[in-house]
Amino acid sequence: MTEPADAIAARRKLTNKLIAGKVAARLTPFFDPRVTLIAGDGSVLMGAAEVIAAFDAQFRDPDFIAYVRTAESITIDSAGLRAAEQGRWVGSWRGAPEQSGPYMATWRKVTGQWVIENELFVTLQRGD
Repeated sequence: MTEPADAIAARRKLTNKLIAGKVAARLTPFFDPRVTLIAGDGSVLMGAAEVIAAFDAQFRDPDFIAYVRTAESITIDSAGLRAAEQGRWVGSWRGAPEQSGPYMATWRKVTGQWVIENELFVTLQRGD
């Protein structure tokens, strides 16, 4: 049986791959329908439909390359049903400086699968 932290790390790696592939709809199963996401600029996205629409808009930008999130720690609650992921993110665009900073995600296990309940991204660097 896969350990919860390993399952979450694998799902995070898969979201990175799907973002690089630029097909927003394929990200839907990774988000709780009521997800809250605070983007690096402080804007708030409420619900999976809004998050997926934001990804879709970015994927239409011909200069957008990818967002890569790299987990540094994943902590599971005692019941094995919620988790906190902390790490660093990097966003890249052609002809523009990278943006990056820390992030935190809350994961929740729903019908045997880990989904993102909340995410917070903080932009601290905007390239050189």
